[in-house]
Amino acid sequence: MTRRPLIERYRDRLPVGPATPVVSLLEGSTPLVPLKGPPEAGRRGIRLFAKYEGMNPTASFKDRGMTLAVSKAKEAGAQAVAAASTGNTSASAAAYAARAGLAAIVVLPAGYVALGKLAQTLVHGARVIQVEGNFDAALAIVRELTERYPVALVNSINPYRIEGQKTIAFEVVEDLGEAPEFHALPVGNAGNITAHWKGYRELAEAGAIERLPRMLGFQAEGAAPIVRGAPVERPETVATAIRIGNPASWRGALRARDESGGAIEAVSDREILEAWRYLASQEGLFVEPASAASLAGVRRWLREGRIPEGSRVVLTLTGHGLKDPGTAEREVRLSPPVPARLEAVAAAAGLV
Repeated sequence: MTRRPLIERYRDRLPVGPATPVVSLLEGSTPLVPLKGPPEAGRRGIRLFAKYEGMNPTASFKDRGMTLAVSKAKEAGAQAVAAASTGNTSASAAAYAARAGLAAIVVLPAGYVALGKLAQTLVHGARVIQVEGNFDAALAIVRELTERYPVALVNSINPYRIEGQKTIAFEVVEDLGEAPEFHALPVGNAGNITAHWKGYRELAEAGAIERLPRMLGFQAEGAAPIVRGAPVERPETVATAIRIGNPASWRGALRARDESGGAIEAVSDREILEAWRYLASQEGLFVEPASAASLAGVRRWLREGRIPEGSRVVLTLTGHGLKDPGTAEREVRLSPPVPARLEAVAAAAGLV
């Protein structure tokens, strides 16, 4: 199948016109992978599917919103784009700005960004500024910057980002033929759960689906402001992509939860890493830790019997594991070398 720019695939459902330049890296069309397990699901006829967003051009779901945000920024005559980021947004903004011939300015919380994401951002040519503070401080500065200078803000508070990211719902329905009973995903800045729900609602309003899924959002325990009901001043979690203490799309997340009859809950770093290892070692899907928060939460729901028999559950896996090589380096170890002899290698491989 020939890949097409996301904007062209869904032009009739996106806020674009004939004058909108399409800035694309052929994003979207990511696989919906049926999962083998976990065992708790199979015993009750529950089927799990992973929407593997790590297969986007910059290896995260951010590309869906960024193609539209940067295209509209170019249409409006912006000289540059700017974003605050914990990593994935910065890499995507830098790549699409490079494609559009625009400058990219990225403001990062110092010491809070995974190496793989920072390397991407720098290689794409963005001007990266680290600030002393967390993501929320970085976003506040970027908002002020884009208000005073001819620079377009491309964080998820940009409505075009939400419009692009809602296409995940479109693709899921195309692959399944209808909406799943549940759709689970990590929640950091909360733009993605807001966008997923928007996409499903639009499909329902157009008569394309007869029912809506229940949305399940999962935050990390150390960065769970929505669960706590108050901002977290110093969020901490191994899942750096969702290490956000005051989500910009907080209200949208609550709307998705309440209107769908779903839930937003917290999972521990231990649960996240267990799900992360499971996806890699049992399903062949290498994801960044934040992605695994979706499975961590769903496994808990399965253990507690909260998902009805025969349900279909889609998990959005938001980014590729190579985004955060540091976690893999900390969590896995090479065994000591053995002599270069057949017997020694066979023994080390567990064959004898």
